[in-house]
Amino acid sequence: MLSTRSLLVRGMLVGLAAGAAAYLFATVFGEGPVGQAIDFESAQAVAHTHAAAAAHTHGEASEPELVSRTVQSTIGLATAALVYGVALGGLFALAFAIAYGRIGRFNPRATAALVALGGFVTVAFVPFLKYPANPPATGNPDTLGQRTGLYFLMIVIAVGTGLLAVNLGRWLNPRYGAWTATLMAIAAYVVLIGVIQAALPTISEVPDGFPALVLWKFRLASLGTQLVTWTTLGLLFGALTERSLRARSVLAARPTVAA
Repeated sequence: MLSTRSLLVRGMLVGLAAGAAAYLFATVFGEGPVGQAIDFESAQAVAHTHAAAAAHTHGEASEPELVSRTVQSTIGLATAALVYGVALGGLFALAFAIAYGRIGRFNPRATAALVALGGFVTVAFVPFLKYPANPPATGNPDTLGQRTGLYFLMIVIAVGTGLLAVNLGRWLNPRYGAWTATLMAIAAYVVLIGVIQAALPTISEVPDGFPALVLWKFRLASLGTQLVTWTTLGLLFGALTERSLRARSVLAARPTVAA
C-alpha cells in the first residue's frame, strides 16, 4: 500500500538529489557559455560607452552589482537548483501516485520512468522547441514579461495536450491494441503540438554578432540540465519505491508467531 504522504516525502528527498545532480551538470557545462555571454555583454557596453564619449555625450552611470558573479554561479545557482528539485520532486510524487496502476500494469520502476519521460517531454523538451533558453545579453528587458508568459503558456499547453494524448491512447487501446494505440496517441500529440506552436508568436532577440556556438552550447546545457533532473527523478524514485514495496511484501508474508 502506497501512502501519499510517504510518496511525497520520498519525492522531495529524491528531488533534492536531482537538484544536486542538476547543479553539478549546470556548473560543468553551463557556466562556460554564461561567462562568455557576459563577456560579450560587457564588450558591447564598453563599445557603447566609447561611442557615447566620441559623440561628446554622457552615458548613463553603470548600476552597481547587487550580487557578484561568483555568488550567482555558486551559492545562488545551488540554492535555485535544490529548491527547484525539491518542489519538482513533490509534484513528481503526486503524478506518480495518480499514474500508478492507472496507465497499465507497470511496476513502480516502469511507472516512474514513464512519468519522468512524460514530464521531461511536456515540461522541458516541447517548450524548449518553441522558446529555447537564452543566455545573458540575448534578451530585451522590455519583453521579459511577454516571454515569460508565453513560455509558461507553452508548458501548460504541452502538459494538457499530453494528458489528452494519454486518455486518447487508453480509449483506443481496447480496439487497436496497446502498441498501435500508443503510436496513434503520440502521432496525435505531435500534430496538435506542431499546430499550436506554429500559431504562437515567435520571439527572436539574439543580437547581431553574438557567437552562435556560445548560444548553441548554452541551450544544450539548459536542456541537458532538465534531462539530468528528470532522469534522476525517474530512476531514483522508482528504485526506492519498488524497494519499499518489496520490503513491505516480505514483512507481510512472514508468518505470525503465536505467543
